[in-house]
Amino acid sequence: MRPRQSAIPLLIALVFVIAAMIYLSRMSYSPQPAKISVAPSERAGPADIYPIAALTPGATNPAITQANIDETICNPHWSTKSIRPPEEYTYRLKREQIGEYHDSDTRAADYEEDHLIPLELGGNPKDPKNLWPEPYSVSIADGGAKYKDKVEDYLHREVCSGAMPLAEAQQRIATDWYRVYVTSIQ
Repeated sequence: MRPRQSAIPLLIALVFVIAAMIYLSRMSYSPQPAKISVAPSERAGPADIYPIAALTPGATNPAITQANIDETICNPHWSTKSIRPPEEYTYRLKREQIGEYHDSDTRAADYEEDHLIPLELGGNPKDPKNLWPEPYSVSIADGGAKYKDKVEDYLHREVCSGAMPLAEAQQRIATDWYRVYVTSIQ
């Protein structure tokens, strides 16, 4: 009976080590998208459809990772409503950012305070580096907020089907969302 009693603490320790390893492996954070490396002249669309990279480079939500997308963004019962910031916050931020962007049109109703990396792709909900005043009217007919929404839906489907890793979708939308629209949706 003595050998069994000494083995029990070792088995308990082994179970705790394995549980800790599993827990820590699921805690890995999603990488921040690299700084936008595409020069404005190399982007597929005109400058007015993109945020200013220095002000809005994009930021990810560390709670959403490739390892947990089945429980979060790809779970049909999960909703962006659970993490979306309150309207008072986004409206105040939109007013501030319109000033920072030095837009001649200062009417808040002409903009959507949009997440560069959308919530359904693991974008940070409240970080100002991921929010920008996206104009509804731009220099091209298919470059406004409603067309970026189509890109968001497309990339979400790609990620959740396993066709594209989360980090790649985040990078693609942060660097040149319009290129995705032109090459994959239009």
